[in-house]
Amino acid sequence: MSVRTTGFEVKTLMLVLVIGLVMITLAGCTSASARASSDEPAPFVAATSQAAAGEYLTIVGGCNDCHTPGWSESFGQVPSENRLTGVELGFRGPWGTSYPANLRLSVQGKSNPEWITMIRGRRGMPPMPWMNLHLMNQRDLEAIYAYLVSLGPKGEPAPAYVPPDREPTTPYVVFEPVMPRGKS
Repeated sequence: MSVRTTGFEVKTLMLVLVIGLVMITLAGCTSASARASSDEPAPFVAATSQAAAGEYLTIVGGCNDCHTPGWSESFGQVPSENRLTGVELGFRGPWGTSYPANLRLSVQGKSNPEWITMIRGRRGMPPMPWMNLHLMNQRDLEAIYAYLVSLGPKGEPAPAYVPPDREPTTPYVVFEPVMPRGKS
């Protein structure tokens, strides 16, 4: 027994297959973005304690890069008791000059839910990647809070924001794009 197909049937079959593959691909993309914004559980860090998970998240999340004095210069070899106290080095750009907050002081006097509400509602200055922090799931934010609380208060509040038309009184890094010569 043999089956004969016409050119029309082959084209129709190919079109159905292509549409099916596109739909599957779009469904995968849609479900990934829906997971990031829905209430369904997202991946979280498993560790021996909530504070240990929070410590891990602050390291791999890059929090120490800006919020811990000497972190980058020491290749991350800063004792826990000196971490996340903020830095007086400002980041200056078109928005003005912003400073990495003392995260250990940010939890003082706040319950876990209050701190998470503050974090989720905050729209701070660059270069802090607030959009990434807002995507963290509840359990990971709770772990970061537990770690910050376990460290205890230390240090001083970060310097205040400086508007773009004022010169900072602390050292700062300039975040402004510079075009190569001859390019406009």
